Amino acid sequence: MKLHKSFLLGWVLIVTVIGICHTLLYAIENSVDFDQYPSTVISNEYVKMKVYLPDPENGVYRATRYDWSGMIGSVQYKGHEYFGFWKDAYDPMVGIFGPVDTYKTAGLGYDEAKPGESFIRIGVGFIEKEDEPEYDYHNSYKLVDHGKWTIDTGNDWMTFTHLISSDFGYGYIYTKTLKLKDDGFIIQHKLQNTGVKAIATDQYNHNFFMIDHEKCGPSFEISYPYPVSTEDDLKGFMEVKDNTLHFTKELEKGNVFMGLKGYSEKVKDNKFTIENTKSGTGVTVTVDKPLTKLDFWTNGRVICPENTIQLTVKPGQEEVWTSDYSLFVKEVRQQNRAARAAKRPQYLETGGEKETQRPLQENP
Repeated sequence: MKLHKSFLLGWVLIVTVIGICHTLLYAIENSVDFDQYPSTVISNEYVKMKVYLPDPENGVYRATRYDWSGMIGSVQYKGHEYFGFWKDAYDPMVGIFGPVDTYKTAGLGYDEAKPGESFIRIGVGFIEKEDEPEYDYHNSYKLVDHGKWTIDTGNDWMTFTHLISSDFGYGYIYTKTLKLKDDGFIIQHKLQNTGVKAIATDQYNHNFFMIDHEKCGPSFEISYPYPVSTEDDLKGFMEVKDNTLHFTKELEKGNVFMGLKGYSEKVKDNKFTIENTKSGTGVTVTVDKPLTKLDFWTNGRVICPENTIQLTVKPGQEEVWTSDYSLFVKEVRQQNRAARAAKRPQYLETGGEKETQRPLQENP
């Protein structure tokens, strides 16, 4: 019996040491000094934003899935943080910050290109096609040429311009402007087709909200302006009720993905709200283009509504769209204190002293 207890104590000690080592390793892996990567800070009286700059040699992100412009590393508003680095370890070929634009469509010229030839990822550049049955957006392809980037900035705004011209019919001038407002920011996009072939692609922002670095759990709600439903397996971590997605418990490992139904072709449906009901912190996002697909993804660290639109730009024409991020902080704690105070009994005061244990009586 003593040997058995010793064995159990030894096993508990081993598990504890492994847990401590894992925690220390996680801390070391996430102690990267991100200030070493090219970035700019813009701000106004209410909002402060850190934006990483496109740089093929030293940029914080150098892979091929996500648009390099307007990669937002931090947004601070009324003492709350909305974004941050959420991976277990940093690697410029996979590391990513939140809100960031991307396209599930392979890219311009992918279908025509042979293995070893180039196609174009908007906001990235010329990519070498691999010998593969189909495009895999999880793969980081070889970057052949990043095109030409120019950046203009002011105190509370930044504009990125990406110029691409090819010898296989595609070309564009892609402009993205980040502009702060009193309660958040807007992202303005303009895609001008300078080639001889039409541009047709989907587009969405992956967002990667990481509000106050709090793990995703029952305090977070994601709501839409209409009832939604899904046929995907939520693995017991989330549920859908009417127009709202709820976390039933913290998601420690793995991830949850759901394709959502319920939206219409009306522009007003391209909207969602994330709120931490415990702190009152949240954000409402709107996009001024109709939805073509509505998804949601989380890994327990970030909240990612994915609202997809479709872009079709004929040669010589342009497409313009804007995403609006309105931040808010409800006075939840003050409201709760006021509600509790209202429920407490009130007492009469006589002669400058409170009359002992004699609550005020309401009028009949």
